[in-house]
Amino acid sequence: MVIKMENTIQKRVKKVSKSGREIELLIPASSLEVLKTAVIFGADAVYMGGEAFGLRAKAKNFSMEDMKEGIQFAHERNVKVYVTANILAHNQDLEGARKYFTELKEMKPDALIISDPGMFTIAKEVCPEIDIHISTQANNTNYETYKFWNRLGATRVVSARELSLAEIKEIRANIPEDMEIESFIHGAMCISYSGRCLLSNYFTGRDANQGACTHPCRWKYAVVEETRPNEYMPVYENERGTYIFNSKDLCMIEHIPEVLEAGIDSLKIEGRMKTALYVATVARTYRKAIDDYLESEETYRANMDWYHSEISKCTYRQFTTGFYFGKPDETTQIYDSNTYVNEYIYLGIVGSVTQEGYARIEQRNKFSVGDAIEIMKPNGENIVVTVKGMYDEEGAAVESAPHPKQVLFIELSLPAEEYDILRVKKEAK
Repeated sequence: MVIKMENTIQKRVKKVSKSGREIELLIPASSLEVLKTAVIFGADAVYMGGEAFGLRAKAKNFSMEDMKEGIQFAHERNVKVYVTANILAHNQDLEGARKYFTELKEMKPDALIISDPGMFTIAKEVCPEIDIHISTQANNTNYETYKFWNRLGATRVVSARELSLAEIKEIRANIPEDMEIESFIHGAMCISYSGRCLLSNYFTGRDANQGACTHPCRWKYAVVEETRPNEYMPVYENERGTYIFNSKDLCMIEHIPEVLEAGIDSLKIEGRMKTALYVATVARTYRKAIDDYLESEETYRANMDWYHSEISKCTYRQFTTGFYFGKPDETTQIYDSNTYVNEYIYLGIVGSVTQEGYARIEQRNKFSVGDAIEIMKPNGENIVVTVKGMYDEEGAAVESAPHPKQVLFIELSLPAEEYDILRVKKEAK
């Protein structure tokens, strides 16, 4: 089944829920390329981090030059940009934060995402014209917390992941009408309370609360009895051991009505370390689901198989609804593996198209002349094509693309367009 969407490359038109609230699909960006992908594939807003003060120190993050270009690219298409500065700051961070906010002031992002009261204070002093959103890292679990931040001047609070939809609905009923609620609806879940984790710091000296998490929740563990320090007793789920902290990924694609009825304004996707393929896949699928539901619930329900098919084409760890319908239990953990399900391989994004019709890409994974691959389009189409030819930057014909990030010009059996994603199903290789 082919489902076409409206032309997402045009300027984004804001969508309004049945309750009259403007609905935002908020997509992560790890780099300028991924930001552009998010915008083209359906984001109403994107969030990104600079090279400091965000909680994804291992992400590629944005130089100030790329940040400036990204904000301009998004704003030209009516898409908002939010910049993370959500570390829990120490004294030595404060002077640098002041300088950072001064630089951001000139770029005019739409909001700063902050969790620390000291960082909040500096941001209000340096750039009072920029909205401040309170990060989930601030553990926002009740409506008095929301009202507290609102009185200080925050325009939005990101709900803690430990909240149910019933709790969020109660928060909406008890906060000012113009205050916005942002909540995660898709992506990795943290084993710790709203991401406040000490495991990484304890094991490796890299502090999750300073943006350097090594994700020890994904590691394999055994039990050691105190008086027998070198005697490891595995907790078997299968022959590979157990991964007792490894949560399934959040996925609310089946529950868009409940999410919107709870009064959530911004539907947030996790993944500021993900590829362009992941971002394009999730953005396009949730864009379609949200728009379908706002058109009619019948349309939304009728296209559920397509949503499921598409959302499974990006990397994931099996799915759960998190805390939204009650406390998670043993079924929300993955005990036998720490690996992703990965059905499709990302080949590259079309940066431009030559006069001869060749697609210019910066190759991400190996493929060869003669392969059947797929063009993933922003409008919902997936087109299977054959690689007829491949040329390097000097124009020499090559048979395959073995070198990561090699610039190539690809001749396909059907034309591709700028911003199309090239991917291949694993079984096809």
